[in-house]
Parts: sequence; structure tokens; C-alpha cells
Amino acid sequence: MDKEQAMAKTKTTRYDVAEHLRTPEEMAAYLEACFEEADSDAAFITKALGDIARAKGMSQLARDADEGKIGAS
Repeated sequence: MDKEQAMAKTKTTRYDVAEHLRTPEEMAAYLEACFEEADSDAAFITKALGDIARAKGMSQLARDADEGKIGAS
């Protein structure tokens, strides 16, 4: 198999940082790192805040599911 064939068979998936931000400490560390990297880029910080908002929503959904608030019909 040559390099082109190997590249054609490589499957990638989308990475979503929000899926990995589970605790307030992880969210704070992520935001701090984004501020360090942003270099006054407001769009970069806006995206980071959106990532954290999505992560908080996912965390709440997981808590609700654990408490039986979701799926009980």
C-alpha cells in the first residue's frame, strides 16, 4: 500500500473541547489558557466562552440523567 492509499483510508472525527471540560476547574484552566493564547483576539475568547457554555450544558444534562430527570416517562 502506498502513501496515497493509506491517506485515503484514514478516518478522522471532529474534536469538541466541550466534551472534555467536566469540572469548573477544567473550564477555568481552559479559559485561562485561551486568554494567554488569544493575543487580544475577541473572537478567540468568544469561541472559548461558547465552548464553556456548551460544556456546562452537557454537564447539566449528564447530572439530570443521573438523577432520573431525563428519560423517565
